[in-house]
Amino acid sequence: MRVLLIGSGGREHALAWKLRQSADLSALFCAPGNAGMAEIATCTALDSADSDAVIAFCRDEAIDLVVVGPEAPLVAGLADRLMEAGIRVFGPGAYAAQLEGSKQFTKEICREAGVPTAAHAHFTDAAAAKSHAADHGLPVVIKADGLAAGKGVIIAESRDAAMAAIDSLLPLSGSLVIEEFLDGEEASFFALVDGGHAVALAGAQDHKRVGDGDTGPNTGGMGAYSPAPVVTETMAARIMAEIIEPTVQALKDRGHPYRGVLYAGLMITADGPKLIEYNCRFGDPECQVLMARLDSDLLALMVATAEGRLAGMAPRWSADTALTVVMATTGYPGAYAKGSVIGGMEDAGAVEGVTVFHAGTARDNGALTAAGGRVLNVTARGDSVEQARERAYAAVDRIDWPEGFCRRDIAWRALKRPETT
Repeated sequence: MRVLLIGSGGREHALAWKLRQSADLSALFCAPGNAGMAEIATCTALDSADSDAVIAFCRDEAIDLVVVGPEAPLVAGLADRLMEAGIRVFGPGAYAAQLEGSKQFTKEICREAGVPTAAHAHFTDAAAAKSHAADHGLPVVIKADGLAAGKGVIIAESRDAAMAAIDSLLPLSGSLVIEEFLDGEEASFFALVDGGHAVALAGAQDHKRVGDGDTGPNTGGMGAYSPAPVVTETMAARIMAEIIEPTVQALKDRGHPYRGVLYAGLMITADGPKLIEYNCRFGDPECQVLMARLDSDLLALMVATAEGRLAGMAPRWSADTALTVVMATTGYPGAYAKGSVIGGMEDAGAVEGVTVFHAGTARDNGALTAAGGRVLNVTARGDSVEQARERAYAAVDRIDWPEGFCRRDIAWRALKRPETT
């Protein structure tokens, strides 16, 4: 099969790496890709916002499947255009992608489907939002209503912080959601959905704060590991029955069936799982650890998803733990410089069980350079959380990049559980 993968980050490199392992893959194109993806695929400067150009490329290259990695093209309707053109696509249409594109839409679906989630209120006016926040218990969660690249959520611990959050987040999308703070342990859960059937993938846990000890501002994610100890078999079954399946049915009942991967950000509370938010694509960096553990043919699963043939399929997983450490450019998630040179990649990749995925890289006269905020995803497998972490940081320490940094406490939650080490 000939596949076009849309995207340029660490998530897409991990998907490309896994797709490349399929015996059914004959050609892999990435648009636009990055320096790491260029080593295993043909990269092309194709603008995913230009759906006509994407369709023309698919026809010229006889593409059998388009895999849309990031959320923005899905929310903009790229999958709809491809399906209308008769091209198979892995990813939901624009209506269903509102699960990520609009927090208010997700809350409506949750109410309709009986999905447990945090109590909330929706605002388009700053004064009304501030009046509500002034009377709300603390901490309070303030969320931009639209896409915000993983940085649209602020947990305010004080009234002043809540007011500042409203001022900073409301302009991002013109509306915001204020909701109760849920107490528990966060987890990410992923399922494949073919319009009518949902098949569980796996759980993971990520680290959103930029600094050790979960300090500093939220980021797109500084590390992750899978499996998530808090997502037991019993909890996974509850997540599917109480959250994923009712959501899938609600969208089908509305005449807009969901097709693709559905990513539920969850809080595992004393009362069970509650939905924090939905995403309409694989998480980043959760995708990297999922792909490291997946023993099934990813391409076969994606084609079955696109064609509505998931019923009866059961993805196979390694019993190993996978853990990824994000290396970012100094200054991220604030202002940062591009172009710094990265060395030691071959030495890092030589550590047992390690694969280094590129997230924001480029080539400059043959040298590997940083071209983004989050730049590398150092991913390791091991027979325990402890071993995977030791391998990942051993590889990090072999990378020669003075302008980069990472958190040094990835998987601290899991390591607090004696049975996982």
